[in-house]
Formats: sequence, C-alpha cells, structure tokens
Amino acid sequence: MTLPVLYSLRNCPFAMRARLAIYKSKLSIELRDVVLNNKPKEMLAASQKGTVPTLVLPSAQVIDESLEVMLWALNESDPDDLLHSGSAETLTLIAQFDDQFKSCLEQYKCAKRYHESNLAECRQACEVYVKDLEQRLTEHDYIINDKESLADIALLPFIRQFAKVERQWYLQSPYPKVKRWLNRYLQSAMFTKVMAKYPLWSENSEMIVFTGKK
Repeated sequence: MTLPVLYSLRNCPFAMRARLAIYKSKLSIELRDVVLNNKPKEMLAASQKGTVPTLVLPSAQVIDESLEVMLWALNESDPDDLLHSGSAETLTLIAQFDDQFKSCLEQYKCAKRYHESNLAECRQACEVYVKDLEQRLTEHDYIINDKESLADIALLPFIRQFAKVERQWYLQSPYPKVKRWLNRYLQSAMFTKVMAKYPLWSENSEMIVFTGKK
C-alpha cells in the first residue's frame, strides 16, 4: 500500500503541528525530514512553494498548508474527536495566532537574538495573545472548552517557541494555566514521538513510517 508522503522539518512549528495532527489521527505516513537550504527535487516537483509541511497523497494531490494538512488528517481519522468544536471561533483563533501572534513572536525572537532595546515591548505584544489563552485556560481545561481540540495542537508549537525566548522570564511569568497546559504536552509521549530525530531524507533513504499507533 502506498502511503502519503510528508516532507517535514523537525523544529518548524508549522511542520510540527502537522505531525501532531497525524499522530492524533493514528494514520500512517512516510516521513521525509528535509532542510530548506537543500530541498529535494521530489519535494519541489510536488510543490513549487518549497515549504514545510508538504503532504503528497497517493492520488498525487498535494497539500502544502499546515492547517490544511491537519484538517486532512483529522477528517480522515479523528479518534480523539479534536474536530468536535469545528466552530468559526476555533478557526478564527488559529488564524489570529498564525497571522498576528506569529508576527509578534518573530519580532520578539529577533529582539532577543540581536539584543535589541525593544525586547520588553516585543514581549508585551506577544503577551496580548498569551493573556487571552490564560483566560481561556482559567475557564476550561483546554483552549476552546474542557475537551482537547484542533486549537490546542495548532497553537502548541508557537507557545512553545514563546516560552523559549526568555526562559527565566517565562518561568516567573503570571501565566500558570498556560504553563501547566504547555508542560502537559511537552512531557507527553506524543510530543516525544513527534519530536524524534530522523536522518535527513534522500532518494536512497529507507522509508520512515510515522504514526501515532501504539
């Protein structure tokens, strides 16, 4: 049986959340880890965008947007019912983080990396969104309600990045619910599997099958 092929980059948050959704779906895919400064010709032939994640289905259909990969996986198989909240609120929140929070996060990371004077200002721009999550997680166990949903695994990689920029500040920050929510994921068997290191793919590589099945 021919498996879908996922071109992925281990630490890219968009690729990470695609793998999280595939893990949750318990589907099996062929995982091809790549680096973006040496993209395989097979990946570029599938999608000229040359971004990760890129999913190539056995039908030759190509999905090269991370949220679309997540929705494909969970529409195929959703044993944990992550799409239960399938509301406009969920997709609006994800879009807000993808478009607005991600931009603030990149500025925050750059300010830290280059020791810029506006570090606190950049952090505070991110905190607008983190405060919203803190409020949500004060009211519910998960971001949308008391049940894990698409929003949780879609936002997870970006909150993880936020937590790593100024680690000591984050550990002392006034967001206990966000910290508990994030730690629950980071300490999970799922996250360990999703973040496992694999050799970079080449046309001579042995197939790596990635799945959330036990």
